[in-house]
Amino acid sequence: MPVDKSPRRVREMFGEIAGRYDLLNHLLSAGIDRWWRRRTVRVVPPVAGVPVLDVCTGTADLALTYWRAGGRRTRVVGADFCRPMLDIARQKLGQAGAGAWVHLIEADAQHLPFADNTFGVVSVAFGLRNVQDPGAALAEMGRVCRAGGKVAVLEFAMPRPRLVRAVYGWYFRHVLPRVGQALARNRQYAYHYLPASVGEFPQGDALCHELAAAGLEQPACHWLTWGIAALYVGTK
Repeated sequence: MPVDKSPRRVREMFGEIAGRYDLLNHLLSAGIDRWWRRRTVRVVPPVAGVPVLDVCTGTADLALTYWRAGGRRTRVVGADFCRPMLDIARQKLGQAGAGAWVHLIEADAQHLPFADNTFGVVSVAFGLRNVQDPGAALAEMGRVCRAGGKVAVLEFAMPRPRLVRAVYGWYFRHVLPRVGQALARNRQYAYHYLPASVGEFPQGDALCHELAAAGLEQPACHWLTWGIAALYVGTK
């Protein structure tokens, strides 16, 4: 049975774990998630004077990474439809002194409230697989991206080397859900949902085809950390 990614379920699930979301991201990835975000902004850097949009921004980790990569003078918009996650993000913006440069808006990735050709980079980190219609979200990301701009999708995957895949698969299916549920108790079993949603989400060439179907050119996949994560890039 396909994973339930109805907007109500996803919104409630992330709302329930918002307070522990950052802690568990860093703990369960051994901090590697920070490197993945830094890698994203190196491969798809911001352009001076051109705004960046980060959809499914959650607690704004990637939005803040883009702001810092632009010398703390890049305008970034973070969009998410889960208000408790945005509440945590606002606290982080204040602590970082980024409030004048990074703006947050409550919005669904499938229906972005921005004009065509607005942003130089449109990014999403670990959020596209949670959208009910990822193709619609990619089409919206492409629509609001400027000509010559980039769409960047950072997402979990399953490792490519056989031994790493076996060990990681055991951890991902058996250890991570138990630790996640113990530290961030929630009715939606978010950390059981995580491996299930990754398992059914397109990876590699399949997701590159999705980018092409959304009208993006030269889609490319950059495997990260033996394929535990992947960065997909397409050009408007």
